[in-house]
Amino acid sequence: MARTPNRAWQRMLSGRRLDLLNPSPVDIELSDIAHGLARVARWNGQTFGDYSFSVAQHSVLVMVLFEAAAPGASPRDKLFALLHDAPEYVMGDIISPLKSAMGGDYRDLESRLLNAIHIRFSLPAIRPAALSRAIKKADRDAAYFEAVNLAGFEIEEARRYFGAPETAQFEIEDFDRLIRPWPTQEAHDRFIEAFAELSAAMR
Repeated sequence: MARTPNRAWQRMLSGRRLDLLNPSPVDIELSDIAHGLARVARWNGQTFGDYSFSVAQHSVLVMVLFEAAAPGASPRDKLFALLHDAPEYVMGDIISPLKSAMGGDYRDLESRLLNAIHIRFSLPAIRPAALSRAIKKADRDAAYFEAVNLAGFEIEEARRYFGAPETAQFEIEDFDRLIRPWPTQEAHDRFIEAFAELSAAMR
């Protein structure tokens, strides 16, 4: 029986139909997440470079920064970090001030989708509070580096908004490659590669 058309459903390229208001883990596919995140631009596209700095690339950067700050972190915790912005594959990347202005409904929808994504990939639905704080710190550090390297911020301005990063730029292996915007296909592939490595390590 065909599903009744509903504006809350979105058809994904995998063929899945995702209910945005009540997402089910069984309708979530890694291929859809990677495809979407590789095409969503950070900073509303207001960055230097030949390509947009995608949420897929940002997610890999956050994972690397999280690992640098917590070198003993488990593959599970690093997978949580990689997936921290995964709902944006269908919700887009909305800047924090606008999220706050939109109120609780947006954040509730985002949380429900993230919880379903976690379950789909054999993670607890809700991250432990301490882990969430550590991932948020890595997320803010990534925003700082993106701001000063890509979005035209002065260092002091970026520090006011995001705080000083925990790990210095020169301490991050292959930083120049991590911060230089990747073409869409590379962002997609490197997100998939990071996911596959962490999933294999978890097994």
